[in-house]
Amino acid sequence: MTGKSFSLQIAAFIAKTKANQDLAVRAILMKIDGRLVQRSPVGDGSYWQHPPPKGYSGGRFRGNWQLSIGSPASGPVDLVDKTGSATLAAHAGTIGTAKAGQTFFLVNNLPYAKRIEEGWSRQAPVGLVALTVVEFRTIVDDAVNGIRAGTSAQDFSQGFSTYS
Repeated sequence: MTGKSFSLQIAAFIAKTKANQDLAVRAILMKIDGRLVQRSPVGDGSYWQHPPPKGYSGGRFRGNWQLSIGSPASGPVDLVDKTGSATLAAHAGTIGTAKAGQTFFLVNNLPYAKRIEEGWSRQAPVGLVALTVVEFRTIVDDAVNGIRAGTSAQDFSQGFSTYS
């Protein structure tokens, strides 16, 4: 074996490992994002003690999840998203280019977000962030095992339809 071919093998291994790290980050982000958005309660005025304001439509909390790199987003967004599909679609580009070593923030800046996390909503009695944090190790293990098995790339290429 020549030194040159060994160097090429090492370079190929490094490139594959780096690509796998990025793929793992994307798979992990996709799962966490999907769980937070889908677990977010959507307001249903029929359960409220007081009637909702005229023209009220639930889904503002779900639509206010913001994904950013490097620093957290500030302020709420003006999006009502009952299904979460618009929110997830807005995050797809960021997730698709995510790289290992970057710092990611998933924030919801609505003033009542903390109350929802503390169990204020009957739809999320134990919150949603804390529940997702508890599942983090499993999410990471699933991503790594998927890469080892060769299924993560396939799952990721299917996009946000694989969220659970």
